[in-house]
Amino acid sequence: LCFRTSLVTPLILGLLLQPPLTQLSIITQPNIVLLMADDLGIGDVGCYGNDTIRTPNIDRLAKEGVKLTQHIAAAPLCTPSRAAFLTGRYPLRSGMDAINNYRVIFWNGGSGGLPPNETTFAKILQQQGYSTGLIGKWHLGVNCESRNDHCHHPLNHGFDYFYGMPFTLISDCQPTETPEMDRAFRRKLWLSTQMIGLVTLTAVLGRLTGLISVRWKTLTCLAGFSVLFFASWFSSYGFVRYWNCILMRNHEVTEQPMVTDRTTSLILRESISFIERNKHKPFLLFLSFLHSHTPLLTTEKFLGRSSHGLYGDNVEEMDWMVGQVLDAIDKEALKNTTLVYFASDHGGWLERQEGKRQLGGWNGIYRGKTCWGW
Repeated sequence: LCFRTSLVTPLILGLLLQPPLTQLSIITQPNIVLLMADDLGIGDVGCYGNDTIRTPNIDRLAKEGVKLTQHIAAAPLCTPSRAAFLTGRYPLRSGMDAINNYRVIFWNGGSGGLPPNETTFAKILQQQGYSTGLIGKWHLGVNCESRNDHCHHPLNHGFDYFYGMPFTLISDCQPTETPEMDRAFRRKLWLSTQMIGLVTLTAVLGRLTGLISVRWKTLTCLAGFSVLFFASWFSSYGFVRYWNCILMRNHEVTEQPMVTDRTTSLILRESISFIERNKHKPFLLFLSFLHSHTPLLTTEKFLGRSSHGLYGDNVEEMDWMVGQVLDAIDKEALKNTTLVYFASDHGGWLERQEGKRQLGGWNGIYRGKTCWGW
């Protein structure tokens, strides 16, 4: 199946409630593999007309299955669209959307996320005896009131196993990239810090040279305020990579911060391992790629391979990962008993550019753009 996200819950319900097609059929509970790209535009894959990015494995799904041309995402950014995907409901109904710029979850430590009482397709399948696993990106919250309650964690929404990022991939996760999190606000904070520091330094120099009469106690308080002001915001924004860019296995943090050079191989290994472990019983694998979200983490093997720049390289690597998962399904003789569904959480971030580098996807026939990169 190829392409965009919709509300997949009705599809899964239909599969579970559908009787066998014939008396000879023994496929009563098909395996389900959901492959979700991040910020991939509909015009970025070959089966929708792209001729500068090679996506043979995704194209194979479209050729051998069904190409969904009116399968539209419920929101143009990650948190609300993924909430809709999991629940089959508009994101506003579960409190997973907003009318301001903060329409996504910004911090792992934030007390917000998909409400525990929401019914997800993973819960439905879990109740039907499926082994359920989420590998990759979550971005629907972790905790409510304390760091260990994990009320919004994937394991509290129908998944038996989780490995990946509870947050999302951002440029702050890559040390060589320009910080992305609240970039404009951070500039204002840094400018304010410099101005306060300049005022403090000027007052101290004026006191030492006798140009102004200021009590040392006042200068000490001003200097203390400068330090506290800087520390108050830098303690969060100065450590975004440490707080947000982490990998977890179930409830345990395995990398903090994550080592981005090996994230792709780890996610692929975990996905194939999940298939191998659960091949003798019905399973749901939700592989939520970090591709093709900025900073476009791409291994050296795929750099420079496409004629579409770094973005194209990243998409081609994701297509290769799709092929590896399909090969694993074939290897375990599960092809005829497995539904494979490929989609993007929403459209491409068309306006994402740095200089002449295009870092966002193309949305083909659709006029809209992603209003935020997540």
